[in-house]
Amino acid sequence: MAVIKYFGAIAEVTNCNEEQIEVSDLKVSDCLELLNEKYNLNTIDVSVALNQNLVDRESTIKLSDNDEIALLPPFAGG
Repeated sequence: MAVIKYFGAIAEVTNCNEEQIEVSDLKVSDCLELLNEKYNLNTIDVSVALNQNLVDRESTIKLSDNDEIALLPPFAGG
């Protein structure tokens, strides 16, 4: 199992801050596809962090048990 954490507008859409998912044979991109189907996140520009490191949404990194995936909404810098 891996932990998915949601922040900001994404947490509002999912109606939760965190959930666990089974990650057997899932890549980062597969995980995002499943979450998009479940929550219709395609309308939000999501950044993805795997174990607190930003990764590409199309990443082919395989997920492992105890991984933490964070879905981050757009953020402004200054």
